[in-house]
Formats: sequence, structure tokens, C-alpha cells
Amino acid sequence: MSGRVPTASGSRPRTGARPLGTAASGLQPGTATRLTTAMNPGTARPGTRGGQTGGGVALSSQITVVDRPMTQQGLGGMKTGVKGSQRMVQDKTYYLGLIRGKLNDLNSENARLKQEIENSSEENSSFLTYEKRAESLASEIRDLQGELGDYNTLVDKLTTDEDIQDVEFDLNDLRANNEREAKKIEDLFEVKKEKEDRIRQLETELDQEKRMADNLVNDMDPDMKQKYYALKDMNEHMLKQLEKSQQELDVLNSKIGNLQEELSMSQVKQEAVRLYDQINELEIQRDNYLEETRNKQSPAEERERLLKQVKEDNQEIASLERQTNEFREKIDNIEEEIRQLDLDIEENQGERNQKYKELKKREETIDEFLNNFDESKAQEMEKVRQTEQNIVSVLEHTSRNMSRFTALPTPQELGTMKEDLEFKTGEMKKSEQTTVGLAAESDKLQTDLQKVEQLEEKINTELVMLKEKIATMEKELEVYSDLSTLKDEAEKKRRKLMDDRVSLQRRRDTFKKTMQQLTSQYEGMKAQLNEHETFVQLGNLEKKWQHHEQNNFVMKEFINTKTMECDYRAISKRVSASISDFNTILQRQMAGKTSM
Repeated sequence: MSGRVPTASGSRPRTGARPLGTAASGLQPGTATRLTTAMNPGTARPGTRGGQTGGGVALSSQITVVDRPMTQQGLGGMKTGVKGSQRMVQDKTYYLGLIRGKLNDLNSENARLKQEIENSSEENSSFLTYEKRAESLASEIRDLQGELGDYNTLVDKLTTDEDIQDVEFDLNDLRANNEREAKKIEDLFEVKKEKEDRIRQLETELDQEKRMADNLVNDMDPDMKQKYYALKDMNEHMLKQLEKSQQELDVLNSKIGNLQEELSMSQVKQEAVRLYDQINELEIQRDNYLEETRNKQSPAEERERLLKQVKEDNQEIASLERQTNEFREKIDNIEEEIRQLDLDIEENQGERNQKYKELKKREETIDEFLNNFDESKAQEMEKVRQTEQNIVSVLEHTSRNMSRFTALPTPQELGTMKEDLEFKTGEMKKSEQTTVGLAAESDKLQTDLQKVEQLEEKINTELVMLKEKIATMEKELEVYSDLSTLKDEAEKKRRKLMDDRVSLQRRRDTFKKTMQQLTSQYEGMKAQLNEHETFVQLGNLEKKWQHHEQNNFVMKEFINTKTMECDYRAISKRVSASISDFNTILQRQMAGKTSM
């Protein structure tokens, strides 16, 4: 007995469906009938009778379910004769069963999710593989398309009966073009590399210059720094204006280009522009003549005017000299600042020193220009005197030509002369156009003549090849004219091939059978060998032998290392040599003492 308290009737079935083999101790007395559990019919352990424990029921024992009637909810226990409130109770095992069911559902769901994750990872890996394969196949398709295009071109040339020499000529031409293009690409690549290297070098130099400029600005006085920033802002403003003006200039140039294109397409507009230009030139000449006529003065007035102009030139020269002196003073101040900067620069050796030296050279060039200013001034004065002399000579020439104005043509004659000029100019342009057209026609005819000569050579070559082809075809016609012989030969060849096919098929079948037999024998022998204990032992011994060989190699390496570390022979030799040296020294000392 397991200590279970029996029921009042002594035959009430147990209320719990505890698994087989569990302990029955410590359970509460069964006071109520258990409700429906999650267990399937026929799987619940039947209740014991007469207060017997259910923990020792064997698997091989006979289980009778006659006393357990079927209900709507599955198997149910027998009702006891105890009267009471008939209260339905769900014990701990019921809830444990529910929890186990939910845990099983969770485990199955986790397993399903893991399987889906594995499948998705496999699909991703296979997708990458397929993508790489698709790329390789796409490249292969492109190569095959190119090859197909080549074959189509070849078929087109064959269908048009084009000669192989023409194909080879085209091939050589394409190959030469490809080589030229490849050479151009290589040259462009080299130029690109050189440009990139140059750009990197310039960027490095630009960075150095910027750093030097920043250092100089930081070392400046506050006033000079403020002036520098003001000039910098002005420079940026001027650069913006320059960029804006450049854009406007580009727009105007584009408009001019469009107008010139429209003008070039219309001969009438071109003629009108030419006439307008000619009219403007004539009007300018007329205005010049009228101005000279109005400004014609007596020699005394002309002399006074020239003297006045000379005085104005002298005043301008004096103002230029004053400006030159001011510039020299400024240059002296700048030279003083440069000398001060040179003293500061000597403290920092390097590239900045070199840059300042270049600036100094530029200042020396400016000084040289200013030193040569007197000579330049003398040259300019000489040019002014020559100009004055030219003016006097022109005035004299004008005064002489005034008497000839009476012989000038009338406006009607001038109009007639303009019309004659325009007519002759038009005829001359037509003649020039005719000459240009004839020259172009001559060049075209020369080109056509060269093409005709090349075509004649090609026709002669094709004629020779066609004659050779005709001779070959005549020989083939002699062979193909005897159809009966050709049919007999073809039939003999077909029969021979059929016999060879039958014999080869028989040999193939024989080889297949032999291969199957050998394969089955090999598999059987392999299975027997794998099942044989000696083979298994040999395999294990081989693995063990390899392991021992590896250990032996490691031990040999260790022994050799330790032997080299513990090699005493070199030390022994050094000690023996030292002892012999000491003995020799002692012998010499003892020999010296005995002689004394």
C-alpha cells in the first residue's frame, strides 16, 4: 500500500491520470471525479480499485476499460455513492498537462521558425549564387552575340559572293583601326596620368602657398592685416564681377554666332552687310575730309596750336615724373619692408625662403625697370617729336590738296561710281566663286578617276579568280556528271557506316554490362571491407600511426631545440682555451721568478 486513503465505498476509481512509473506517495485523497483532460481516449491510466496505488502498474498488464463508460467528454470515472454537492474540481496535473501542451506547441513553432530561417538563408545564398551565375551567363551571352554578329557578317559576305581577299582586307583594316584606337587610348591614359600627377603636384604647391600666406597674414600688423582683408574682399568682388561679365560675354558671343549663322545662310544679307560696311568706311573718310577742311588754319595758327600741344605734353610729362618719384618712394618703403621680411624669413629655412627669394627677384626686376625709366622717357619724347613732325607734314600735304577739291566728282557721279564699283566687285566675286567651283569639280573628278582605277584593278583580280573558279567547277562537273557512280559510292558508304554503328552499339552495350558488373563487385567488396574487423582496425591503427608520427615530429623538434639550447661543447672549448691561456701566463710568471 502506498499510504493512499481509500474512499468510502472502497471501489472508487482514482481521480488523477498520472503517468506510468511515477511515485504515488504524498497525494491527497481522491474526493472528487476529475474533469476532462487533454489526453486522448484510451491513453489515460485506469484508476485502481480498493485503494490500490497506480504507480506500480506494468506495461504488460491487462487493462480493462469496461468499467469506464464513454461520455461526451471522453473517458470518465465511475460515480461514487457519496452524496454531496457534486462540485467539479480540476487538480494540478490537469494544469500541468495544459502547460506541457502549450510548451510542445511553442517548441514546434520554434522548430518551424528555425526551419524557415534556415530555408531563407539557403535561399539567400542560392540567390547570390544564381546572381553571380546570371552575371557570368550575361557576359557569355554578350560574347556569343558578338560572335553571332561576326558569323552573320561572314554569312552576308558569303551570300554576296564576296572574295576572301576583300574580307581579309577589311579584317586587316579593322585590325589596324583597333590598334590605332588602342594606341590612342594608351596615349590618353598616359596623358591622364601625367595630368593627374601634375594636378596633385599643383595642389600640394597650392596648399603650401596657402599655408605660407596664412602664416604671413598672421604675422602682419593689425593695420596691414585689415588692409589685406579689405583688398581680399575687393579681389573677390572683382572676381565675381569678372565672372558675371564673362557670362554676359559668352551670351553675346553665342548671339553673335547665331546671327553669323543666319547671315551665312542668306546671300542677300551678306551683300547688305558688305554694302553697309563700305558705306561706313566712305562716311568715315568723308567726315575726316570735312574735319580737315574745317580745321584748316593759317601757318601762324597752326604753329600756335602745335606749341600749345607741346606745352600740354610737357605738363603731362612733368606729372608723370612726379608720379614716378612717388612710385620710387613707395618702392623704397616696400624694399625696406622686404628687407625686414628677409630678416624674419632667415629664421625659417625651407620652401618659404625660396618663395621670398623669387619675390625679391621680381622686386629687383621692377627696380631695374624704374632705373631705366629715363631712357624710356627719352625714347617716348623722341616718338612725340616724330609725331609732331608727321602732323606738320600731314597738314602741309592737306593744304596742298585743298586746291584739288574743285576737281572732285558731283554726287551723281559719285553714285554712278559706287554702282560701277559694286557691279565690278560682284563680277569679281562671281569669278572667284566660279574658280573655286571649278577647282572643287577638278578635285572631285581626280578622286573619281582614282576610284575608277582602283575598281579596274579589283575587277581584273576578280576576273582572274572567277576564271580559276570556273575551271574548278568544270572539274567538279566532270565528277558529278556520273550520278550512278556517285549513288553507288554513297550507298556503299552508308552501308559501311550502318555496320559500324551496329558494331559500336554492341560494344557500347557490352561495355555497359561490364561496367555494371565491375561497379557492383566494387561496391560489394567495399561493403565487405568496411564490415571487416581487420580493415576497421587497420584504419584505426593508421590514424593512430599518423598521430604518433605527428607526436614524434613534435618531440624531435623539441629535442633538437633543447639540444641546441643545452649544447655545452662551445662553452667547454672556450673554457679550455681560457685555462690554457692562464696556464701559459702562470708558467711565464713562474719562469721569470726562478730566473731572478
